[in-house]
Amino acid sequence: MNEPGIDGVLLDQNALRDRIDDGAPRWVERHYETFRGSMLGERNDTSFPCYFGIEAEREGDLLYTVCDSLTDPAALLRLRDALLEYLDAYEDHAERAPLVTYFRPPADDFSEADYHEALWHVLQFLHVHDPEPWPEDVPTDPDDPYWEFCFGGEALFPTCRAPFYDDRKSRYCPGGLEITFQPRAVFEGVTADTEAGRRAREVIQGRLEAYDGVCPHADLGDYGVEGDREWPQYLFREDEEQAPDTCPMTVDREHPKADDWLLEPGAWQRFDSGTGGTATGDRGGAPATDGGVRDV
Repeated sequence: MNEPGIDGVLLDQNALRDRIDDGAPRWVERHYETFRGSMLGERNDTSFPCYFGIEAEREGDLLYTVCDSLTDPAALLRLRDALLEYLDAYEDHAERAPLVTYFRPPADDFSEADYHEALWHVLQFLHVHDPEPWPEDVPTDPDDPYWEFCFGGEALFPTCRAPFYDDRKSRYCPGGLEITFQPRAVFEGVTADTEAGRRAREVIQGRLEAYDGVCPHADLGDYGVEGDREWPQYLFREDEEQAPDTCPMTVDREHPKADDWLLEPGAWQRFDSGTGGTATGDRGGAPATDGGVRDV
């Protein structure tokens, strides 16, 4: 967890701070500064709505990784490897240890629609290049209340922050896209089907309204509740005309979806070394070009 470098490396809090002190790109430092400021600061005299997130950042329980591009296959394969490493490590790290992922900002100004497209491209890429099959007990139809994004054989809840939010500062991240991957297991005891879970969610939603200064988002719901859906909660829509009406992700149980060599750890090295190939195999689509990035 502490090898040199930063892109696609699984880092604990101390290791991330060490990389920043050692000269990590300014955009990485900015991501972490704004993230920590959100978790431990206040807005409208209210702490960040998720007290689990506050405690995890304060106690150093979170894990982190950095992705150098929203589209480059080598960068996304490094993210894939870091996510697999995280799934092997998080239970031994802390009781609640989500993975916070910082993406390099795009070179051009991104609209809300661009960020929605970027998120679902990343999740689709991970699905296509997942070395594990989609879990048998999770539906493949995103319009099912029991559907959720899965990777590495585990159900995950990817919570996103982005720059396009004006009022919902709990979802605002000025430095670009940020995804926090949370295994379903970390929500045990705080789901709507338990009394403790209902109380916890009432407290969080009350703090959310005070923090943002607006009513909780209409898409905010509970897993498995009829009428609620998981996928719109990953990246809340601000402008309905720029947000997808249906889940952009295509999920099926076919496995594998990419060539075998692409499913091996370290497959990204074949791109970085210039040996050629595509990061899609014969059966999965993913752009093989980078949309352009910059340091900020």
